[in-house]
Amino acid sequence: MRRPRTLVSALAALAVLLPAAACGSSSEGGPEAKSVRFGYIADFSGAAALAAADKQGLWAKQGLEPDLKVFTNGPLQIQALGSGDLDFGYIGSGATWLAASGKAKIIAPNMLGQADRVITYPGSGVTSIKELKGKKVGVPEGTSGDMILELALKEAGLSGKDVQKVNMDPSTVVTAFSAKQIDAAAIWYPLIDTIKKNVPDLVELTKSEDYYPKLSFPSSFVARNELVADDAATVTKVVKVLQEANDWVAGHAAEAETLTATFLKAPPQQFKGASAVTKILPTPELVKLAKDGTAGGWYKGLADLFVTMGKLQDSPDPSTYFTADLYASASAG
Repeated sequence: MRRPRTLVSALAALAVLLPAAACGSSSEGGPEAKSVRFGYIADFSGAAALAAADKQGLWAKQGLEPDLKVFTNGPLQIQALGSGDLDFGYIGSGATWLAASGKAKIIAPNMLGQADRVITYPGSGVTSIKELKGKKVGVPEGTSGDMILELALKEAGLSGKDVQKVNMDPSTVVTAFSAKQIDAAAIWYPLIDTIKKNVPDLVELTKSEDYYPKLSFPSSFVARNELVADDAATVTKVVKVLQEANDWVAGHAAEAETLTATFLKAPPQQFKGASAVTKILPTPELVKLAKDGTAGGWYKGLADLFVTMGKLQDSPDPSTYFTADLYASASAG
């Protein structure tokens, strides 16, 4: 299940922090293990690697004991990292601007999101992004849907000012599109599956994977700035856990959906098909892309979009917040 990824204010209260949903996370490392406080989101991208690490005993293998805490979104985890209440966390692509602004370090790319679409109706007369000029487009502001809309408009020589952007929460987009109250929508799966029940022959004007590999929408694992600076050994061990877990998920996508549901104590059908709208790259390929700058280019592309969206004043060099060298060296150990 994909959760809305709204870029909420970093001033939001930590009261929404929920109890850990995972089982077996408090003792698997043994009495000598080093405890690490790890945040995550209870969806497939946010929890699959942690579910695999739990199942495969990967934390204990590295001498670590995870203290897992579930959050509703990435920005709250960034806030918890900044206050010292978390050591590591997970963010979707929509929260990457916070890492780019210096509030955390990205230590590992995760799955690449491929669920976002810009859609319209059959017979609407709109057959390309360029023809959206002047049209009413429903989009949850600050989400990955907003990001792909801005990217598509830019590629077509337009900007957000050339369309009538109507800010709606995700469920309202579903309702408004189904009722043809808007001309187009920038939204994601599985919400599009819901829309298709009323508009089965909808038209997809663009999709996330159209921009791969030049630009992608990675979710990421992040760490406290101070931890990366002062305890690279522990960070490297955590990266090793994430890499091995990632490779298991990449090789067992369907099984990983079921395992994630079990880990989160959720119905299996809730995650069925979730891997189909993500791209899960094995660690050797991610290492190659980290070394040749492609992965850094993904983050640079996102930061450029955040400048366009007004979230960042400028787009910093990804090397200031993405520890590509540490990620690559962890795989060699």
